[in-house]
Amino acid sequence: MEVIMVKIVKKALISVLITVLGISVAQAAYPDRPITLIVPWSAGGGSDTSMRMLAEQLSKDMPVPVVVVNKPGAGGALGTKAMCDAKPDGYTIGMVGSGVTGRQYSNPNANILSDFTNIAFFGPEPAFLSAGAPTGIKTLKQFFDYAKANPGKIKNGNDNPGGFSHVAASVMEAKFGIKLTKVPYKGYAPTVVGLLSGEVDTVTVPVPNVIDHHKSGKLTILGVADNQRHFMAPDVPTFKEMGYDFVLGSFRTIIGPNGISADKLKYLEKKIIAAVSNPQFQKKARNAGFNPQPMGAEETAKYIKEFDEMLYPVLLSAGLVKVRHK
Repeated sequence: MEVIMVKIVKKALISVLITVLGISVAQAAYPDRPITLIVPWSAGGGSDTSMRMLAEQLSKDMPVPVVVVNKPGAGGALGTKAMCDAKPDGYTIGMVGSGVTGRQYSNPNANILSDFTNIAFFGPEPAFLSAGAPTGIKTLKQFFDYAKANPGKIKNGNDNPGGFSHVAASVMEAKFGIKLTKVPYKGYAPTVVGLLSGEVDTVTVPVPNVIDHHKSGKLTILGVADNQRHFMAPDVPTFKEMGYDFVLGSFRTIIGPNGISADKLKYLEKKIIAAVSNPQFQKKARNAGFNPQPMGAEETAKYIKEFDEMLYPVLLSAGLVKVRHK
């Protein structure tokens, strides 16, 4: 009888051990297939470029590749929705910029901040104003003088309503009493193409998208909406330096759909922070005009909340929103 009991106990212990090991193996298996990183903008722009750089680094640091998928449209809203609606299994993540805060007030169909889970922060990015060579505009003073004397004559390329470059142009209109004809594009890359082809006269896109054309003389970066000059364009003055009180910035963060398990979120957070912090990545990103400043999920959520609280009064005073409906 005693021998039989010992055998039963041994079998039970083995069964428990197998179960525990099975669970451990299953947990350790993540990730075991490619991870999709949705970029809600067209290929070739700053968001696309920065995320492809990140995906390349993550693919080196993780056992599976990270694949960028572009889903442009509706000022970034379509790609963000695709990410928010994805299965929360840790295999679909996405990038959002500051436009995700503005869209929730200007687009009734856009996702709101509580529709997704923050994973990590990539970095901030100030607004810029650039003019095409054919305009002959070389300074902020020339721009504002012409804009005030010729309401609606200057065509400005930007995002759809709610996108950051659209917000930047709109805030400039309200703040300085000018009127621009805003022309929407599906991302920064086609916006710059529009400027170079003469479809528009100015653009309000970040420096990585225009710096090479600025250096070649095809366009002129007139000013940066920051408290200091940009490290990639040290010759370009800030708006404040030129007597125009205008400071406005964007950012890029990595998010996931609500419902991803805590262990997978922690894994992704850790890997993304490590990738963005990598010295070689930092050098490569800065050479491309980006300013990577990684933060974790909790810090990212706090940053976006504070940005949202700062942005809403700006949008309200600029007449871009009536009430906080989200």
